[in-house]
Amino acid sequence: MKNKSLIGGIKENIPSGLVVFLVALPLCLGIALASGAPPLSGIISGIVGGLVVGFLSNSNISVSGPAAGLTAIVLTAITDLGAFELFLCAGIIAGLIQLILGFVRAGSISNYFPNNVIEGMLAAIGIIIILKQIPHALGFDKDYEGHESVFDNGLNFGYFTELFGAIHPGAIIITLVSVAVLIAWDRVHVLKRMKMLPGALVAVIVSIILNQLFKMSGSSLAIETQHLVSLPVPKSFDDFKNLITTPDFNGFTNPKVWIVGATIAIVASIETLLCIEASDRLDRQRRITDTNLELKAQGIGNLISSFIGGLPMTSVVVRSSANANAGATSKASTIIHGIFLLICVLSIPVVLNLIPLATLAAVLILVGYKLAKPATFKHFWHLGKFQFIPFVATVVAVVATDLLKGVGIGLAISVFYILQGNMKRAYYLSREKLNDADGITIKLAEEVSFLNKAAIKKTLKNIKPNSTVTIDATNTSYIATDVLEMIQDFANIHAKEADINVELLGFKTSYREYARSEDSHILVTHKRAM
Repeated sequence: MKNKSLIGGIKENIPSGLVVFLVALPLCLGIALASGAPPLSGIISGIVGGLVVGFLSNSNISVSGPAAGLTAIVLTAITDLGAFELFLCAGIIAGLIQLILGFVRAGSISNYFPNNVIEGMLAAIGIIIILKQIPHALGFDKDYEGHESVFDNGLNFGYFTELFGAIHPGAIIITLVSVAVLIAWDRVHVLKRMKMLPGALVAVIVSIILNQLFKMSGSSLAIETQHLVSLPVPKSFDDFKNLITTPDFNGFTNPKVWIVGATIAIVASIETLLCIEASDRLDRQRRITDTNLELKAQGIGNLISSFIGGLPMTSVVVRSSANANAGATSKASTIIHGIFLLICVLSIPVVLNLIPLATLAAVLILVGYKLAKPATFKHFWHLGKFQFIPFVATVVAVVATDLLKGVGIGLAISVFYILQGNMKRAYYLSREKLNDADGITIKLAEEVSFLNKAAIKKTLKNIKPNSTVTIDATNTSYIATDVLEMIQDFANIHAKEADINVELLGFKTSYREYARSEDSHILVTHKRAM
């Protein structure tokens, strides 16, 4: 059944697979170069991520490949180890560790990522995409995608001076034309029906033709080689073999290699789980991915990639977002993008090297806008500060630092608000509300922990003398010992002194195992003398 559904989805997923291929191609190359690795290593990782991980995973939207989040780790490791061949051993170790994590069901950690943090991460990735692609849209192609944080590229006065000094009019024209084509294909009804001809492909074809016309006319608008896709072009089978690097298995005796492998496994697994949560939210059918199976698929993918000279991979938000926005309906799209990468790199690298980076920047800018559109911020604003503040904090932190640090900050703030909410959720009434009430009912939550003690204590303290109070634990399955003792003291001591009528409902005798022996008194109803 699984293979039938996969085959059935091939035709309708060819356009989205093609779009992801166009997005993934320069990213694979850019990340490899930024990592200090051979250019083809990024392409190999993208091919394995599409064909192997795409087939083994049950995620319908996510796309795997070399990740910007691993760039700093890979660059440092290759430098320290002194050879890329030794680093490949670390990739094999990382793959083995990920396999083990999948079998011990470590993927369940993804269930604890709050939605506002995941949405904040997506919006931040959208902002980063836009900020990182604007230079390429203007014809400044110093670094395609080396880091997840926009500040790692040195966004200072010198950077802007260099950027605006390198603006290329031809690149700007091609960017604007590409954006116009993409918007038209997305909004004009007649063009939207041409599903087998995606707007991204049309934009690429138009940009290549336009640039060739610039060159033929001798115009200064012509975009030169440094602003185009740059794939290695093997002229013979021997040339191609020389582009592939194999591991130096002596690396397994080096402790540094094992440390690097463990580091990559942990970082890559967390990034993958984050991306899977995000991808499931981007899926229009809201299907749920088996995260443990995903870790196993990533592990096998990293094993194969490292054995044939590829970079470590993760599930990647940028490519997954492009996949979802292009209308992908199944994992067939991911596999198709891997097939396109393999075929085109082997057969037509010369044609691919005619694609202006400005066109690909236009595709990514629109992807980024859809992730970070104002409507998302407005939605969380209307949900209230407990949702909005962690969301915005995640956005700012991811943009300012990187994916893992930013999500960590967002999680910490989200947990703070969860704890704050839990402290009040068991029951809290302000003095004003208590003053307006004739009879006061305190209905306890299903579980009352020490976190709720402060809210309950404050409520009990605010109750004025000569009041009638009912503390209802009918639906409560657990009450912490210190909370039970506090209620006991209130009912048996303070209520008598303040002439407060207290009625206790639903307290179970099984609570005695959590409290002192004299807690049985809490079951006694106290009424003031009339």
